[in-house]
Amino acid sequence: METTWWDALPASVRAQVDDFVLDDRQLQAILVTKEAVRSLAEGSRTPPPDLYACRRLVLARYEVLADRIVRRRAADVSVETLAGRVGELPGRLAAIEALWDGDSDGWFVTLVAVLDAPQGEYELAAIRRGSDLRLFNGQVPPWPEAQEATATGTALAGRFGVPFHFASPDEPDDQAPRWRTTL
Repeated sequence: METTWWDALPASVRAQVDDFVLDDRQLQAILVTKEAVRSLAEGSRTPPPDLYACRRLVLARYEVLADRIVRRRAADVSVETLAGRVGELPGRLAAIEALWDGDSDGWFVTLVAVLDAPQGEYELAAIRRGSDLRLFNGQVPPWPEAQEATATGTALAGRFGVPFHFASPDEPDDQAPRWRTTL
């Protein structure tokens, strides 16, 4: 069904969606697609595709254009940069923890500073090394974001003399035990 809607879109809209995809701006591509198919469906007996169908259509464009997409530069997750962030936190560092999380693009690992006095936690960085399209292309495991989080988190924890905790480095698990619960 999505290809029918894609083929029915004006060439200018298809070009705009592809431009957003090539610039790795998935949300904008989905919004343009959603608005365009809504306009096409006006007066039609067939309801327009929902948001999820528009997202599937955009992800299909990602597959078609994969070799030409300019991926956004990842945030700086160097030990030096993260150490600077830790130094600005309002409490005593107790541990560095890596946690799996996910969104509509797939899994990623978040490095977190766990604090005592006052107790709390602060996100230092989110590490994502691809969308979950990798799963269908046979590109994982291993999970490169987990490997990077382990190396960076271990070095950062070593710099501050605190433990590093990553309960599930081999596979995504957003329900894995947290550092404070494993003490």
